[in-house]
Amino acid sequence: MSPETPSDPPNDASESAPPEDATGSAPAKAAGEAAKPARAARTAKAAKGKDAADKPAGEKAAAEKPSAARKSAETKEPAAEKKPAAARKPAKARKRAARKQPAVEPEAKAPAAPRAAKAAEKRPRRRVVRAHARYVRTSARKARMVCGHLRGKSVQEARAILAFTPREVARDWSKLLESAVANAESNHELLEDDLIVREAYADEGPTIKRFRPRAMGRATPIRKRTSHLTITLTPGQ
Repeated sequence: MSPETPSDPPNDASESAPPEDATGSAPAKAAGEAAKPARAARTAKAAKGKDAADKPAGEKAAAEKPSAARKSAETKEPAAEKKPAAARKPAKARKRAARKQPAVEPEAKAPAAPRAAKAAEKRPRRRVVRAHARYVRTSARKARMVCGHLRGKSVQEARAILAFTPREVARDWSKLLESAVANAESNHELLEDDLIVREAYADEGPTIKRFRPRAMGRATPIRKRTSHLTITLTPGQ
């Protein structure tokens, strides 16, 4: 064969077709190269999920918060401090604690005087003269029947009432009235004409018990009652 003789024509099919790999044909290789990005995306997603699973619950919640919520939290004022334990207690416990604490009196203010003391300072005190007769041999009931007529009367009127009262106890009341008038004149320098009977009352005293014989050897008790008489005089108008 001469050198000018052309060689065999090249096989177009063998040149244009991609070379086969060890595992299969050319179309299979092209499909594998196209699936590589999808596998890489799945691998990255799985790694991201693993990292999220490893984080604690608090970090997950913080990571899941939207950015808008974080911005609003930053712009807001800082949250108020927690109330002390005393403020969180129920109302009854706070009241008990307030009762136990001693009351602090203000130092600047002086203690206010009671109203009764102020009223006593304003109005003048009226003098009062008393006379007592103790262990008078009469019952308190009989003495009260006479003293009721003496209250509110002047000394002259009381004397007239006692002078014309037909009861034995009137003599004791008359003696007591004269004793009260003498006390007012000598001890308190008061005039008889200005005095009135403010109070006149009788209290029960001790009872003396005696017995007297009766028929068939029996004994009957005898009660000898006593009373305490009081008269109070005060100057009138």
